[in-house]
Amino acid sequence: MHWLVKSEPFKYSWEQFVKDKQTFWDGVRNYGARNNLKAMKKGDEVLFYHSNEGVEIVGIAKVVKEYYQDPTTEDEAWVVVDLKPVRKLKKSVTLAQIKAEKRLANMDLVRLGRLSVQSVKEEEWKVVMELAGEK
Repeated sequence: MHWLVKSEPFKYSWEQFVKDKQTFWDGVRNYGARNNLKAMKKGDEVLFYHSNEGVEIVGIAKVVKEYYQDPTTEDEAWVVVDLKPVRKLKKSVTLAQIKAEKRLANMDLVRLGRLSVQSVKEEEWKVVMELAGEK
């Protein structure tokens, strides 16, 4: 299974993620995004997307620990997963490129733009890797 997580670079950038070597993905306060966190399995690959500024997929991460209670809140409704960076993409893939690519018309990033944790279908993953020069 593949996923996409969004982060505003000024809050948590790819570069900071790489420095940290691993992080728990917290702050999710949307039930759809939360359900996606709960569906993530150890070893799943995750696209790291810079939102608001940059607006592009910049790297690949991996799920290293499945969901558990979000340590930043006492509300049991919210969970986190642990992610670690795998590698930066050869070429970032912008939202404009994704929207211009007919094969990605149904991608969650296009259809559910505001959702912070999204699923990525196998075919969509392959197209994004192609756009990133990762063949």
